[in-house]
Amino acid sequence: MSVDQRYRLVYKPLVFVVCLLPLAWLLCGAFGLLGVSLGADPVKKLEHELGLRALQLLLLTLLITPLRHLLNLTHLPRLRRMLGLFAFFYALLHFTVYLSLDLEFNFGTFFKDVAKRPYITIGLLALLLLIPLAVTSTNKMMRRLGRRWQKLHRLVYPIAILAVWHFWWQVKRDIREPLIYAAILALLLGYRIVRARLKAAKPKPTSITSTSGSATAPGRT
Repeated sequence: MSVDQRYRLVYKPLVFVVCLLPLAWLLCGAFGLLGVSLGADPVKKLEHELGLRALQLLLLTLLITPLRHLLNLTHLPRLRRMLGLFAFFYALLHFTVYLSLDLEFNFGTFFKDVAKRPYITIGLLALLLLIPLAVTSTNKMMRRLGRRWQKLHRLVYPIAILAVWHFWWQVKRDIREPLIYAAILALLLGYRIVRARLKAAKPKPTSITSTSGSATAPGRT
């Protein structure tokens, strides 16, 4: 089986199932199945876990590039689109639970929360920025946008920052968990900055064109 076949027939289906497992566990807890419990406040637990899965998947999409470079896994980016779509899926569920089960579709309270609670404003902004990335994740949109597609999908960097910020600000006392995610994000972004600077500092090969029109390397005749 070729590498292409392994990714298409084994790795992608496996990642798809693994990404759905947290949702299956939460649904079992919500409906009291298989002895799973969401605790004394199931709505808050459900909301928190969905948001956390979204953040984790978002960071996993950023981990793809370093792993590809460091481990020479050239086919690994094929999994990035699925991880990104699942990150959006869980973020959307996170917001839906907040709006429907927590606020019971009270839009007056929702707009008050957006105005008075900065962490909700930041989280909502991150979700809104994820929408164009999800919409343009198809091969057709990649071809249509061309180079603009890559520029658009660089929004994932500020989105990840907003997501960690959202998590950090909503924690009232124990910030150890959001601090871990902030450190992971800092490493992932720092890797990209260092790599970009090293690439920019690397001298580019030049060529000197002779009078006859042939190119020769510097210092050679």
